[in-house]
Amino acid sequence: MNFTPKGLLGALAAVSIGTATLLGAGAGTAAADGGAHRAHCDRAERPVWSGDPSRNMTSHGCTLPSSKRPWYRVAIDTLAQPHHTTDYANGPVDHTEKLHDETVRCMGYTKDRDTVNWFGCIPD
Repeated sequence: MNFTPKGLLGALAAVSIGTATLLGAGAGTAAADGGAHRAHCDRAERPVWSGDPSRNMTSHGCTLPSSKRPWYRVAIDTLAQPHHTTDYANGPVDHTEKLHDETVRCMGYTKDRDTVNWFGCIPD
């Protein structure tokens, strides 16, 4: 085997990039799952548009973590999901589904008195 400085530099770069990629992927997974702060809400409403749940959710009776960070795991006692027949906010509702003891992950929230508006929500 012939080790040249150019060959060693290329091998070192390949190992560095591979390691950074693996560590980056692991850190992202840890931040999204284990690093999520927990919140609890008594009730929430999350509309369903054309079969897909909205990425936004309105909730009441929430206890929020003391520090603000991205990704919250929100435990909800009662989640109402009105299924809209159109993609318009004032459109007709086909039916409303009530779910109990649900968990949703959200990127963040805004708060106005006793109402918490969650955004960037995905099913847990």
